[in-house]
Amino acid sequence: MSLDVADDVALVTASSSGLGRASAAVLAEENANVVLNGRDEDRLDETVAELDALGEGSVVGVAGDLTQKEDVEALVTATVEEFDGLDHLVTSAGGPPSGPFMETDDEDWYHTFDLLVMSVVRLVREAAPHLRDGDGGTIVTIASRSVKEAIDSLVLSNSVRMSVVGLEKTLSKELAPEVRANAVLPGPHETSRIEELVEQSVERGEYDSYEEGLAARAEGIPLERIGEPRELGEVVAFLCSPRSSYLNGVSIPIDGGAGAANL
Repeated sequence: MSLDVADDVALVTASSSGLGRASAAVLAEENANVVLNGRDEDRLDETVAELDALGEGSVVGVAGDLTQKEDVEALVTATVEEFDGLDHLVTSAGGPPSGPFMETDDEDWYHTFDLLVMSVVRLVREAAPHLRDGDGGTIVTIASRSVKEAIDSLVLSNSVRMSVVGLEKTLSKELAPEVRANAVLPGPHETSRIEELVEQSVERGEYDSYEEGLAARAEGIPLERIGEPRELGEVVAFLCSPRSSYLNGVSIPIDGGAGAANL
């Protein structure tokens, strides 16, 4: 099934790796024009080359730090100047450090708020006029299943990501009907972020080895495995497309059925 996003313009943040990259890859395969973003310019250039070969649209990279207001503004400006518009904004950001509440200081809290919340605030503020100018703009926020259920040793993600989903729900009302806003709530997927969290758990003595920690991540998942990044990317691309035209203001868990919440 074609998603009908060919020639559309999509900006995907934190997309040189991980779930942002997976989302950008599917959009590129669907022949959209995609702008990638990341802080590591070498890795960003490599990703641009890889994704540009996937479809008939153009893929470009714009380096920048999402915690810096000027970088966010420049990112949206560069996207609009490159492609003369913007149709889809996909917000992703690297996850905050793991750890319990009593080991988390003020600097950790403020940095996490800048990274997860203010990056989205600034991106939407800059992008909204352009999204409204098109034939059906979309915003898709990649959050976390921690919004539904708190995860041990992830106090920052458990707390701050709630603000992101609250913002997404508000935007779904304030920007409608020209723009739809939705969120995805990924469970564990095979990304460098999972590797980092497992390694931190091993360092804290929670597991004896990386393999043991990784296996623990799949416990309680009815599908008995960790997700593949592409599986989330396909949902993100669907939410960007007119195929999801009556979905607005929803937060979709993508966790293999691991969640225990009814809603």
